Amino acid sequence: MRIIRDYQFVAPSDRCASVAIGNFDGVHLGHQSVIALAREASNDAPLGILTFEPHPREYFAPDSTPFRLMNSDARASRLEKLGVDLLYQLNFNPALASLSPQGFAKQVISDGLRPRHVVVGADFKFGRDRAGDATALQCYGTKMGFGVTIAPLLTASDTTVSSTAIRRALTNGCPRDAAAMLGHWHRIEGPVIGGEQRGRELGYPTANMSINNLHLPAFGVYAVLVDVRNGIHRGSYQGAASIGVRPMFGKNKPNIETFLFDFSGDLYGATLSVALVDHLRPEERFNSVDALITQMDADCATARHILDAL
Repeated sequence: MRIIRDYQFVAPSDRCASVAIGNFDGVHLGHQSVIALAREASNDAPLGILTFEPHPREYFAPDSTPFRLMNSDARASRLEKLGVDLLYQLNFNPALASLSPQGFAKQVISDGLRPRHVVVGADFKFGRDRAGDATALQCYGTKMGFGVTIAPLLTASDTTVSSTAIRRALTNGCPRDAAAMLGHWHRIEGPVIGGEQRGRELGYPTANMSINNLHLPAFGVYAVLVDVRNGIHRGSYQGAASIGVRPMFGKNKPNIETFLFDFSGDLYGATLSVALVDHLRPEERFNSVDALITQMDADCATARHILDAL
């Protein structure tokens, strides 16, 4: 998969694709249905995705509560797994934000990407002040020479599949409900960073990862599946992870700490993908370290039982 970051400098070989447009945060089943329609419309053209970085919501409200389900690297990895050939990950900047709907259709899509076909969701908005919608894009496409398909919104269990609904499920500690809308486990991905090594002292050495700029799931302990993406320990593992602020040890920034079952080795610097399977319990402050260790023993036993049954 090739990543193109500027619509003004698209090589001829990276044009004439069938392109799905959107933010694709989470790459959930609704997004996948849009991508599937783009694939069907391709007629052997490359399959492309047009998205933005930073997310427009981050651009317009940089101080808002983090909401993203995945960072750009995790999104690219997921899209590549779906067979995307071209990722037009455009820099969302003042120039792009100021384009009118017609200007966006003309400069970015028609003159820049020159797609063979475009697919958008029924709730798609584009252009300055989100003034353009999917129907408007169809009209521009007719005038400018590219086809447009509008994908209907997808529902699951009478709930519209959306990034908002997935965030709600994660906030409520229901990762399986989130997975039902995602079509895959919700994953937190990133490099292993240095910690205070308290887990090692407790007999549970953990791989620590930042969750900055991501939507925070319910704090607590989870049964998890872990993919180590690189390094000598590359592979898939089971484990238990704690998400939260570690109240036993003062005030701390939220992070995720993952204990891999039946593992021994150094993971510093490796990239991990941690899939949340079940929320076992909320984060707690215990009366003693011994009580914490006893609970960790029970958590790991429960997690093993759950994961072995998958």
